[in-house]
Amino acid sequence: MGKTIAEKIIAEHSEVSELCAGDIVQAKVDLLMGNDISGSMAVNIFAKLNNPMVFDKEKIALIADHFTPNKDIKSAEQAKVIRDFARKYALLHFYENEGIEHALLPEKGLVKPGQLIGGADSHTPTYGALGAMAVGIGATDLGAAMLTGWIWLKVPETLKVLLKGSLLPWVTGKDIILYLISIIGVDGANYKAIEFQGEGISSLPMESRFTIANMTAEAGAKTAFFPVDDVCKNYIKDKAVGEYSIFTSDSDAGFCDTLKINLDDVGLQVAVPHQPSNVKHVNDVKDLNLDQVVIGSCTNGWLEDLRVAAEIIKGKKVKPGLRLIVIPATRSIYKQALDEGYISTFTEAGGVVSPPTCGPCLGGHMGILAKGERALATTNRNFVGRMGDKGSEVFLAGPAVAAASAIAGKITHPDQVIG
Repeated sequence: MGKTIAEKIIAEHSEVSELCAGDIVQAKVDLLMGNDISGSMAVNIFAKLNNPMVFDKEKIALIADHFTPNKDIKSAEQAKVIRDFARKYALLHFYENEGIEHALLPEKGLVKPGQLIGGADSHTPTYGALGAMAVGIGATDLGAAMLTGWIWLKVPETLKVLLKGSLLPWVTGKDIILYLISIIGVDGANYKAIEFQGEGISSLPMESRFTIANMTAEAGAKTAFFPVDDVCKNYIKDKAVGEYSIFTSDSDAGFCDTLKINLDDVGLQVAVPHQPSNVKHVNDVKDLNLDQVVIGSCTNGWLEDLRVAAEIIKGKKVKPGLRLIVIPATRSIYKQALDEGYISTFTEAGGVVSPPTCGPCLGGHMGILAKGERALATTNRNFVGRMGDKGSEVFLAGPAVAAASAIAGKITHPDQVIG
């Protein structure tokens, strides 16, 4: 039987040439990633090892992004831990106030097709948009791997998702992944790889691919893959340095299941509290007034997301009493949005623009909800208390619905505010 992409990449990075789903192996990583939360815990684990030295100062990336700019003393101390560690071991890739890890690492050219990446964050599968095998690991595993350069893995089964057709107006990758999660559930891909195939992919820009790969985590996936096509190659050609390997699944590879999605059937989706799988069409979510709208995060803080939102908001005003918070995913994206006038559009409409940070997505800062408040966000989770008080509510949607809803003051289809 043929092999899947996941099986091929793991075999390439391990000492086991013949393996199959369910096998447990050790594999050598091309890149490790930690943030101010997970990275600081990993550093403390690393310090307990006997005379530790990092395995490769070029293959460890530490990014302060979750509570930065630091919101309090504890978060300042967490950032200092990884900052000091990076200096002590002369790490080449330490970033602070530069962006959210899952947008920043591809932007910096640190992610390439065929790599095996271990990231101490659940949304590490984002990098599968570039044909890499990116898996979430714990802080303890990260601490040990910074010494050894190896992680352990159970070889995942692979779910094939065939994308047919083309996108409807305003629909982006956020709608596609919410639609998929609504079908398979939050545990429908538990510890599986999700491999996206089909001609429908050609209509997806990289921003949508990153968003989809990112939120496969909300279906329980261990990793995700998009094909390394011309769109992907054009993205990395001016960023990634050096050679890379392109892996594809064999025609007779053993997939655990195959799911077909016709993009022509995917309208604008909204995940209502308190699960990313609790999804409805935007037109079926009516008369729900909002206190806050957040546009940004590692899921939808890309320049294309800001462009879509600005196109809808331009020349209009945010509904009085509603808070609009816009968070570009990286400093570079912020600058591009500034140069193209999007930042002015948001601020003139009555919104505020935050520096790049995870911020409100994890209930950290820069937009915490009080009891009884309701927010619509382009973030990736809407669990109880995710963005603040347990008595608050979070709805998830793409940038077009978010922008329209900020103007209307309630969850709204973009067509209702344009014209």
